[in-house]
Amino acid sequence: MQDQKMTIGRLLAYAAPAAPIAALGLPITVYLPPFYESMGLSLGVVGAIFMLSRFWDVFTDPALGIISDQYPSRWGRRRHWIVLSVPILLVSVYMVFLPSGQVSGLYLGAWMFVLYLGYTLASLSHMSWGTELSDDYHQRSTIHGTREVALIFGMFSVLTLPAIIEMAPTMFGFEEGKAIPLATKVGSMGLYIMVLFPITVAIAMAFVGERKAPTPPKVQWKDTLSALWKDKILQRILTMDLLVGAAPGLTGALYLYFYDSYMLVAEYSSILLLSYFIAGCLSVPLWIKLSYWLGKHRTFAFAQIYGGLALPIVFFVPKGDFLWAFISTASYGLAYGAGPFLMRAMMADLTDKDNLENGAQRTGLYFSLLTLTNKIGAAVAVGAGYIALEMMGYVPRGENSPEVVEQLTVLYVGLPVFVMLMVAAIMWNYPLGDKEHKEIRRKIDERDSLLREQLP
Repeated sequence: MQDQKMTIGRLLAYAAPAAPIAALGLPITVYLPPFYESMGLSLGVVGAIFMLSRFWDVFTDPALGIISDQYPSRWGRRRHWIVLSVPILLVSVYMVFLPSGQVSGLYLGAWMFVLYLGYTLASLSHMSWGTELSDDYHQRSTIHGTREVALIFGMFSVLTLPAIIEMAPTMFGFEEGKAIPLATKVGSMGLYIMVLFPITVAIAMAFVGERKAPTPPKVQWKDTLSALWKDKILQRILTMDLLVGAAPGLTGALYLYFYDSYMLVAEYSSILLLSYFIAGCLSVPLWIKLSYWLGKHRTFAFAQIYGGLALPIVFFVPKGDFLWAFISTASYGLAYGAGPFLMRAMMADLTDKDNLENGAQRTGLYFSLLTLTNKIGAAVAVGAGYIALEMMGYVPRGENSPEVVEQLTVLYVGLPVFVMLMVAAIMWNYPLGDKEHKEIRRKIDERDSLLREQLP
């Protein structure tokens, strides 16, 4: 298969749908749980629903990965699945982000299942499509790095609406210095996603094609389990991904409460979160360049170490000081730009190893495992975090004792730091680097060349 020429324009067109996909993922973790808690559901119920609905992906992710590998269309292997996700997401985003009247746990759980189905279909197909655009070790970093820029852009752009409302509340009918209702913030995010997603999908479909690839042999469910048990490199990536999903999942789930009860800057929470994602976006080119020098896995490990050192800076920030809160949040955000795109680039290289050993291009299956472990990590973090808050007696938007606030701080800072340093240790001696990947590609090209020569 020949790589498509990835001009800047085509890279940006391909990456465009990642913006609304990420714009959807951020509120799911940060804003929707406290939003539904504010609508009358208890912390424990909200945590359980968001955790259990994410476990739905245990079934849907591998299934959709296998289906996307096996059933191409005249558009290729991936693009038609992204188009199919558009109506599913438009309806479910409307129902979840703009609910009318009193909601129940059943309402939230049912629509979150539908929302995650469309979200998985879109994100999984988009990642697999990007991986198959190139076989080159470093160009894959560029492709997934560009996608990461779009992801982070989507995250901080969806925050601009509540941030603008926070900066000029009187223009929108709110009192100066008072916290903006979560319903207003969440509703504005939902409308933004509903407008942006179909537009960016149309741009990507119009300007970026797919490389031709042979349809892989039929894959049985037992093959997925076999891959998990036998492939030690895959096990390492999935373990890392599970942990990486848990760390930001926990800080994201507790963010609004931490910045309210400990940092005392709740009225600026959206602006501060915006600084986190802007810093992450600006750092991506640096991480890409560093990965060319150090390799993907060492760069990823350095990013985790940096994040583990940067997050505790919040302990030195004066309470209620917006400027220093801004600096500490942005400093920590620099680490965010490295992780996701490097993980996807490493998984892309691993699909080549699978191709060499099994003769199949099972990109969708492998990326479904990657997205699955990340989601499980994030789901457990949200569920356990909210249940822990309820057990410690935390009162959202209310008075809490110093002991409760201290326990909140341990959850928000201590556990993620421990996880990030553990991930760095796991990835330090990762065995599939540039040299090993080039040898894999050489063998694949040699095998495919022999197969073409044998054709009549």
